[in-house]
Parts: sequence; C-alpha cells; structure tokens
Amino acid sequence: MGRIGVVTFPGSLDDRDAARAVRLAGGEPVRLWHGDDDLAGVDAVVLPGGFSYGDYLRAGAISRFAPLMGSVIDGARAGLPVLGICNGFQILCEAHLLAGAMVKNTDLTFLCRDQRLRVENTNTAWTCAFSPGAEITVPLKNQDGQFIADEATLDELEAEGRVVFRYLGNPNGSRHDIAGITNARGNVVGLMPHPEHAVEDGFGPGTDGLGLFTSALSGLLETA
Repeated sequence: MGRIGVVTFPGSLDDRDAARAVRLAGGEPVRLWHGDDDLAGVDAVVLPGGFSYGDYLRAGAISRFAPLMGSVIDGARAGLPVLGICNGFQILCEAHLLAGAMVKNTDLTFLCRDQRLRVENTNTAWTCAFSPGAEITVPLKNQDGQFIADEATLDELEAEGRVVFRYLGNPNGSRHDIAGITNARGNVVGLMPHPEHAVEDGFGPGTDGLGLFTSALSGLLETA
C-alpha cells in the first residue's frame, strides 16, 4: 500500500478531503505538518487546497517557505510524485516547481461550480489511469485561479505536452484554457479544480477525480 503524505498549512481547508481520497483509492494517507521538515518516508505528497496563511501577500507565497517545503522541493527534484490542488498548485508555482502563476479570475469573483476538463497528458505520475482525451467533471472553487505565463513559457508548455488538464468552457480567463500542468519529468502536477471532491458517488459530481489518486498508487506499485 502506497503511503501518500497530505500537508496541512495554516488555512488549509481540504487536507482531510485529500486524505479521504487517498484512502478511497486504496492508499495510506499520512498527515504531514507544514512546520516539520521530515516527510516521514512517504511515497508521494499532496499539497491540498485552501487559503494557506489567508492568501496574504500572494496565494501560496508564504507557504512556499514553510520548513516542510524544503523537503518537498528536494523530493520533487529527485522524482517524488507531488500533486498540488488549487492552493497547492499556487504553492508549487511559487516554489518554482511548476511554471507560471495564478492571478484573480477575470470577473474578480469567487467561482464555485462543477467544471468539465479534458485530460491532455496521461504520462504523468498523477494521470496514467486516464485515457488520452478523457473528459472529466470535478468541482472548481477559487478566486485566484487564472493561470498566466509569458508567451515563451506557454509555447514551451504546449510544445512539450506539459498541459495536463484543459478547461472545457474557460471559467476564469486562464491562458490557453489551462487548468493544470506538469513539470518536464512528469512527477509534479498542479491543477486548480478539486479532484478530491469527486471520489465517491453521492458526494459531489461523481468519481472522476479518483483517477488522479489511483494513478499515483499504481505507479508506486510498479516501482516498488
């Protein structure tokens, strides 16, 4: 059974949901505290959604300097699978583990809706359970969710196939309809929508989000 760490920062809201998703996927969730510096030997890490440090300064900007993030960054650079969801995606961008940045949605309002996505890249640690081009529906809830990057970075992401999820019906003005991206190695993935809220029938829009967690666990079994 793969051990997937879920980090709690001050202001995390979805850490318990992420841990539950790991459990439903067949893994062992391990609670990790932002103020520690030990990853407790986990096989993968999830940075959950929420409003770490109240989104003061910029969303994710303060959490990027949490003691545990030093270990997360070192692990990610060594190949550790890392998933950032919403605020976790913002933290990964602030830590320069992923390209680009997030700014306020184009209409300057908080969005909360079920959102359709297309899976563009199934060669990452977190998407290998999906079929290329699969369309999924997961909840979206954010205010600082518009993905931006300069044209050279956008061209690079597209050319290298590093756009992982794309919005179907862009809700927030994100460049190239980008909802989630990966690093060049494919072990670090960030997305703004919330797959952990779509893992069980009767709770949310269905189970489309479970595939991210089963992907990571199946990859861990292959490398065990």
